[in-house]
Amino acid sequence: MRHLLLLLLLLPLFGFTQELKVLRLEYPTATMDMHTAEALSKTLAQISKNDDATFAAYKGALLTIKAKFTKLIKDKKSYFKEGVALLEHAISIEPENIEIRCIRMGVQENSPKTLKYKGNIDKDKQFLLDHYAAVKNLEIKELIEAYVRQSKHFSDAEKQLF
Repeated sequence: MRHLLLLLLLLPLFGFTQELKVLRLEYPTATMDMHTAEALSKTLAQISKNDDATFAAYKGALLTIKAKFTKLIKDKKSYFKEGVALLEHAISIEPENIEIRCIRMGVQENSPKTLKYKGNIDKDKQFLLDHYAAVKNLEIKELIEAYVRQSKHFSDAEKQLF
């Protein structure tokens, strides 16, 4: 009976872990594919700033991607602002979360200059350089490595550190 109770208590954590695994695998594709971005956005539709900071960061980033694929200027601006607000809130809650910092750097690196959302690129880059070696989670390491390899903000010598 105790084992059944323990299993029931841990079951939500399994779902949480599985969802993060899917987000980490699919998020890089979502930046270039509207259908993937939309599918991931639907899975995070119920996430708010009161939920887990990592999920909130992904939702914020996906909203900025949705802005990229939206046609109406008004909607582009609305999605982008909402996404940035959610992403910045996630950073404010967990400023030492390397995954969230990597997500923000990617959003800032790829946002249009006219939106003036590029203020933390150097700070986040340095954070990734300083803290990458301490990351134990292989999925997070792979996500960061993949991002760094394609980033224009890292030199070839810096990329070798990942």
